[in-house]
Parts: sequence; structure tokens; C-alpha cells
Amino acid sequence: MDNPSNEYLRNAVMTATPEQLHLMLYDGAIRFTRQGIEGIKTKKWEDAFNGFTRAQKIVLEMVNALDYDVNRELCARMAGLYNFIYRKLVEASVERDPKPAEEALGVIEYQRQTWVMVMDRLRQERAGQAPTAASSSAAAVAASVSRPEPSEEATYGTLCVEG
Repeated sequence: MDNPSNEYLRNAVMTATPEQLHLMLYDGAIRFTRQGIEGIKTKKWEDAFNGFTRAQKIVLEMVNALDYDVNRELCARMAGLYNFIYRKLVEASVERDPKPAEEALGVIEYQRQTWVMVMDRLRQERAGQAPTAASSSAAAVAASVSRPEPSEEATYGTLCVEG
């Protein structure tokens, strides 16, 4: 029998819109990056490694969710941003230094705030308010994130960590 909290999470993920799923990814990346930073500060290396590893996997999922057919230029920029975040998380983990992770965390938190604004604009547009240039671009941003197909096992892509 499944744990009720696991069942709740499963239902939340399965019924979420692509925009909500992306917000959940940001929330998870923030939570696990903070766990990694805390692990370094308390010298609990396994906790730091586990937190950073989970945050890195989430960032890879965000890269894999980009839909280049919708807006190639925007997706290329987002991929570059996610690459930066990923490299900082790896750097923090390898060097056992919280500073690169704190830098990555700042970017992730900023991106989350931006994503919430995009979702608000989309909600306004869908509620029948007159679309503005900003809400049209919000729709393009949201459309650039594709909903992954459900699969038995999650797979993770690769991300360049050089440079």
C-alpha cells in the first residue's frame, strides 16, 4: 500500500498543467540546492552530495522539457541559463564550497519568480481579459516548455559542464 503523501504527490503531478509542473521543478531545485548548501555548511558531505545531485537532475529535466519548435532562440537562452546553474551546482559539490550553489540558487529563485509572473499573465489571458503584447509573449514562453510523456523510468539527458 502506498504512503498517502506519495499518492497525493503522484496525483498532483499527474493532474498538473505543464506550467504547474515547471513550477514544481523550480520548487524542487530550490529545496534540494538549499539542502546541498546546508550539507556543506554543516560538513555533512553525503547530504550535500545528495541535495546537489537531485537539484542537478531537476535542472536536466528542465533542459529536456524545452521545446525548440516553439521558440528556438528563447529555448537556446534558457538552455544556456540551465547550463550555468548546472555547472555551479557541480562546482559547489566538487569543491565543497557553498558560494557557487548560492549563486545558482539566486538564479533559480529569480527564474521561479519570473515563471510565476508568466503563469499569472496566462491565467489573465485565459480568463478572457484582452491579450497584451506581454501576455502573448508569456504564452510563447509557457509554450516553449513541453509536457514530458509519462514513462516507466525517468531518463536524464546530458549537459555540457565545460567552460
